Amino acid sequence: MAKANYWHFSSDYYCRSLNTLEIGLNQITAYKSWRNHDPGRGNPIDMRYKAMPILTKEDMRKFGPDKFSPADLNINDAIERGEISFVETSGTTGDQVINIWNQSWWDASEKSSWKLNSDAIRLATGNHREAILVNPLNVGIVSDKVDLSLEQRHLARFLYLNEKTDPLSWNNAHMDRMIEELEIFQPVILEANPSLLARLCRYITVNRKQVFQPGMIVLTYECPTIIHYRQIKDVFHVPVVSSYGTTETGYVFMQCEEGNYHQNVDFCRVDFQPFQEEHGGPDLGRILVTTFNNPWYYMIRFYVGDIVRLQESNSCPCGRNSGMILSSLEGRWDNVTLTISGRLVSLGELDRNLSVIKDIEEYQLIQLAQGVYEIHLVSQQENKKDLNSEVYTVLQNLYGQESQTTIYYEKDIAPGPSGKYVLARALFPIDINDFLE
Repeated sequence: MAKANYWHFSSDYYCRSLNTLEIGLNQITAYKSWRNHDPGRGNPIDMRYKAMPILTKEDMRKFGPDKFSPADLNINDAIERGEISFVETSGTTGDQVINIWNQSWWDASEKSSWKLNSDAIRLATGNHREAILVNPLNVGIVSDKVDLSLEQRHLARFLYLNEKTDPLSWNNAHMDRMIEELEIFQPVILEANPSLLARLCRYITVNRKQVFQPGMIVLTYECPTIIHYRQIKDVFHVPVVSSYGTTETGYVFMQCEEGNYHQNVDFCRVDFQPFQEEHGGPDLGRILVTTFNNPWYYMIRFYVGDIVRLQESNSCPCGRNSGMILSSLEGRWDNVTLTISGRLVSLGELDRNLSVIKDIEEYQLIQLAQGVYEIHLVSQQENKKDLNSEVYTVLQNLYGQESQTTIYYEKDIAPGPSGKYVLARALFPIDINDFLE
């Protein structure tokens, strides 16, 4: 049985779950057809949620953002007074969704997540200086042709360190500017896309640069890998934690000082669906997120596209034991690959295996067909023969001794259309329903 049945939730959590479901079924147009799935108010709330369909991005595009708001609210008036706005997520056409953006709700969700980490609650006041190093396709200001001044990228308490959509275009002067601006701005918190911060850190390490040390670093926008952490911690000697959320759902999990991920129970409900035992269950599975407290946008059992691993003991040494606890974020479903026997391999499992090889700076693994793979590597190791041997051994142990892998060495690996890196993928469809318990 999945450990999700044993988490500790308050009565307030169940009240919020009930209130959100009742409003969704009775006032939200997009969920009108879901009423037929409801076993009724006399049943436990967890049973009622389990009976509901799953909300996908395809559903969101079908209905449009306005159909996820109560019909008696006037969206146009709220937009005119600046309470909400429409935003479109980045990525390919199949990934893009127009959402209702409620800044005050987002800020409150973020603030609630800070209490799940001792360093965050100590440093984050809501008025603290924060530098942000991400792809501007995700947040910030895009300017690929003209370099923007610090003043042009300084917005309220935030400084956006990068305006370029292609990190491969970063030259030494651009990275030196980031280093200099960290010293000038002296942020309390550095929020960063892990792959981009790791790229800057490799430059700092190779060139033996000195860099300002913020109070803490919060990784977001991508699933951080062990290799990312290693490269970042070679340069920054401060707490480095990961925050997990999405544009649609706000802040869902926050990594504590012990390395586990805690659910932001005041702002979301999380339903866990385990995979079959042979594919990593019952601790490995996908999550569905329901948002709380956002009067303009009701997300119920939204499939965020990510898979996670539950914490084995159902508790954490940090003492925070309310809500679901994860031991790791395992990457997106789109990042899974299969062994030669058809067993599921998450990005997290792939990374744990590849990270034992110290000379890999970046990687991207692509599965072409059953048992056939290619891996693209960035490495400064001159002796590629020994490195090849290490890589072949690791991948054969992971995917099967009869698996076939071709290694390609690259100067750089480019991010995907969304501005985020794709570290693993299969070139054929893999249906998640074939792996769920």
